Amino acid sequence: MMIYTNPVYPHDFADPFVLRHEDMYYAYGTAQTQDKRVLPVLSSPDLTRWEWQGGALVPPVGAVEFWAPEVAFADGIFYMYYSARGTNGRDHQLRVARSTSPLGPFEDAGHVLNENEPFSIDAHPFRAADGQWYLFYAKDFLERDEHHHVGTGIVVDRLTDMLTLAGEPRLVVRPHADWHLFRLQRPMYGNIYDWYTVEGPSVLQHGGLYYCFYSGGAWEKDNYGVSYVVAEHPLGPWRQVQTQVLRSLPPNVIGPGHNSFTVAPNGRQIMVYHAWDAARTGRYMRIDPLLWQDGVPQVTPTCGMPEVMA
Repeated sequence: MMIYTNPVYPHDFADPFVLRHEDMYYAYGTAQTQDKRVLPVLSSPDLTRWEWQGGALVPPVGAVEFWAPEVAFADGIFYMYYSARGTNGRDHQLRVARSTSPLGPFEDAGHVLNENEPFSIDAHPFRAADGQWYLFYAKDFLERDEHHHVGTGIVVDRLTDMLTLAGEPRLVVRPHADWHLFRLQRPMYGNIYDWYTVEGPSVLQHGGLYYCFYSGGAWEKDNYGVSYVVAEHPLGPWRQVQTQVLRSLPPNVIGPGHNSFTVAPNGRQIMVYHAWDAARTGRYMRIDPLLWQDGVPQVTPTCGMPEVMA
């Protein structure tokens, strides 16, 4: 039995990614640090008691803004995938850093993963059952068609090694629903668009299928939530569903999203995500069990009261 109370960490900690390694949990997120490193890391023995460990990443020269770190462990090395703004005067682009410890320090590998993309965020490394690694990430699409809005969508590319993309990205999902709206009449790329967003990919394999969960909408508003697409292979083709797994539950759970997954000490599958509190003071890390019913994932957000997870 496991008892927890959301939020599980009492400070702003957006885009939470949790890595389980040798019976410890490490959470990485988008938040301020007080030392010379950036992108904070927390540690916990049980997902409910979290200890601040400081910044994990030694920032590369010129970078001024860091978002949404995720960490993969391969061949004895921890690889942190993240986006940074400011290097070579560019907007957010994907980078990777390495460490021999999940606490860091992570040292940047010295290059952008996808140099030809003017904007890319929310890298999610995923290892398939055959051992092949893939990187899911968000990028912008400026062409509207009968099925998709203009805005930020998600693609996947194969990693030829942990530092290199194959350079053959394939579409996973683009914004297609009304609730994916980010902002009307948004100035972007020298034009004005009604801008829609899907971002924050996180992939699970279940029942022989791959599920790519994503967050859609405006991150600072209550339309932000989580849905998913499904495929038989990480490279797709991916098919849409109409089900939302997470949505706001006012007044205490606002804009839940940018989730990751882990397994609790009791063996339960857990969704980790952030949501605003009622006063909008920050995006706080939360956990709740992920349930499956006939291949459909379900999560019930909780807040403020102790919850028992059998």
